[in-house]
Amino acid sequence: MAVHTSSAAEAAAPTTRERILTEALNLFAQSGYGGASMRELARRVGIRESSLYNHFSGKAAILEAIVSEHGPASSASRLEEARYKQLARQPAAFCRQFALDLVEQWSDPREHQFQKVITAERNRVPGIRAKFADHFYAREQSMMTDYFRGFALAGLISTPDPRETARLFAAGLIYIRLEHYVMGAAPSPRPKVIEAIDRYLAFFLSLIAAGNDTDNKKRKPKGETRGKAAPD
Repeated sequence: MAVHTSSAAEAAAPTTRERILTEALNLFAQSGYGGASMRELARRVGIRESSLYNHFSGKAAILEAIVSEHGPASSASRLEEARYKQLARQPAAFCRQFALDLVEQWSDPREHQFQKVITAERNRVPGIRAKFADHFYAREQSMMTDYFRGFALAGLISTPDPRETARLFAAGLIYIRLEHYVMGAAPSPRPKVIEAIDRYLAFFLSLIAAGNDTDNKKRKPKGETRGKAAPD
């Protein structure tokens, strides 16, 4: 029994690569990318400085790996999971699940550190701004658009433009984050955030409801067909 317990503990323990990224995020948030040294990072991880290079080619590669695992990158990765694909015909459940996952992400102290680092460093480190702003945001936006296009083509929502619908959905969530996690002296209590999420989702879903075509009768954009998505 002890052998099995030990094996389970070892399997759950973070790998050296994961420990490097965790400590690097802490170090970059505290000292800034420019002020962080590989020597100090190695000390925090508990390995030789030379051993860091068995996992990463240098400090820039470590920052790039951090960018690849947080923020919009983590949201995009979630959208590829089976639990989201199972909601491909349930727009309300999809939107609520995405919003709740964002709340969990926003509440993670590592996400706060990441936002601090990326805000400070994205204009200083070559390639990071493009990778963060273009690659990951573009990937997340493209996948969100695909979901909303699928909802529209199945007649589950009404929208003349799935891409703009996805952007509208994201914009409301971003504002909730700013209001409850960024602008205040302290993050809002979780129940208050969930209340804001529920209120926004009810409003947003009412706008795109399949039977809500009052405005469409008054002003139908070119190429729109109720229950169908216009090409991007």
